[in-house]
Amino acid sequence: MEKDIQKQLDIIKRGTVEIISEAELKSKLKSAISKKRSLRIKAGFDPSTPDIHLGHTVLLRKLRHFQELGHKVVFLIGDCTAMIGDPSGQSEIRKSLSRKEVEQNSATYVKQISKILDTKDKKVFELTFNSEWFGSPGKNIFGLDSILELTSKYTVARLLERDDFFKRYKAGKPISVVEFLYPLMQGYDSVKLKADIEIGGTDQKFNLLVGRSLQETYKKPPQTVITLPLLEGTDGVKKMSKSLKNHIGIDEKPDQMFGKLMSISDELMFKFYELLTDIDMSEVKRKHPMEAKKDLAREIIQQYHSKIKADKAQEDFEKKFQKRDPFTSLKTKACEVDSLLLKNILCNTQPCRLSSGEFKRLIKQGAITVNGKKITDINYKLEPNKEQCIKVGKLKFLKLKLNI
Repeated sequence: MEKDIQKQLDIIKRGTVEIISEAELKSKLKSAISKKRSLRIKAGFDPSTPDIHLGHTVLLRKLRHFQELGHKVVFLIGDCTAMIGDPSGQSEIRKSLSRKEVEQNSATYVKQISKILDTKDKKVFELTFNSEWFGSPGKNIFGLDSILELTSKYTVARLLERDDFFKRYKAGKPISVVEFLYPLMQGYDSVKLKADIEIGGTDQKFNLLVGRSLQETYKKPPQTVITLPLLEGTDGVKKMSKSLKNHIGIDEKPDQMFGKLMSISDELMFKFYELLTDIDMSEVKRKHPMEAKKDLAREIIQQYHSKIKADKAQEDFEKKFQKRDPFTSLKTKACEVDSLLLKNILCNTQPCRLSSGEFKRLIKQGAITVNGKKITDINYKLEPNKEQCIKVGKLKFLKLKLNI
C-alpha cells in the first residue's frame, strides 16, 4: 500500500507549490485505497471571460492526473460567484458580469474542458454550478437568513488578513461588502460539495483555506488544500490573461499557437514543460533550447488539435522563420477587394482577415509594415502591378501583387 500511496503522491506533487497538509493528504489517500473509494477533488472556475487558455490548463491537467489515479473531479462553474467577480489580486473593485455574459462564457468552458478531462465517465467526473445552492434569477434558494448565517461564520478581521484586502484597506481604497462575500461563497461551495481536496492557483490560497475553515465550522471533514503556480504569459512577466493579451488559447489556430510558443523565453519554456506536459525534465535539459522549444510547441498543439496539425504548424514556422522565406504568396485583382486600400486588403484576405477595429489598433501601434516601412496612415494604398511584402504583427505575413 505504501508504494501505491507514494506513487500517487509523486504524480500529485509534480508542479505543485504547497500542500496543506501533505501528511493529511497521505492519510486520505491511504483511507481511499483501503476502503476502495475515490476522493472528491474540487476545482472552481468562474466564467469571467470566454474560452480557456494555457494558464487555465495548469489546473485542468492536475485534475486529469487525479482522474487517472481513480479519483473523482468535481468541476464547479461559479456562475453565481462570477457575477460578483473574484477580488483576488485586485487593487480595485471589479466590474460585475451580467447573467447573459456568465451563461455565454460557461458554455465555452463546458465544451473546451473535454479536451483535457474525461467528462463522460461519471465515476471520475461531476459537473456542477453553484447557482444550484445560491440560486439564480427567479430561483431564490439562498435567502437573507442563509446569508446572515454564512457571514456569522467568519470575522472581518480574518478577511482583512488577505493580502489584497489589507493593502486596499491601508491605502484607503474602497472594498465593497459583496467582495467580502466572495471568499465565503467559494468556501461554502466546498461545504456543499463535501470536497476532500481543493486545488487552485497560489492567488487562491486564502479562499481555499476559508473553505477548509468553513467545513470545520459546519462539522465537515476539512479539505486538503493544494496550490499550483500561476503561469506567466508570452511576455514572461505577468500572469497569463486575455485582458493583458499575453495568452495562448487552446482553441487558437495551430500556426498561431506555434508562433507564440516559439516566442517565449528559454527560462519560461522549462516552466511550460513542467506544468503543461508530462515529459521527463531531464530529457528536456539535454536538448538544444531551439529544438526543445519546437518539441514543446508541437507537444502542446498535439494535445489540443492533432499530431498532423502540430507537424504542419512546425513545417510552416520553419519555412517562414528558418528558411528565410517568411511570406505567403498571393495573387489577386484589385477589383476583388474593391480598391487598393491596405485596410480592405487585410480585412478581406487570408491569412490576415482582420476586423476593422483590429486594423486601426495595429496601425496605431505601428505593427503593420509594407516592404519594411511602418504604415501609420489608415487610408494607405498599395501600389498596383508590383509585388509587395506585408507584415502584420509578429506572426502574419503576406506577399501580394495586385494586378490591374
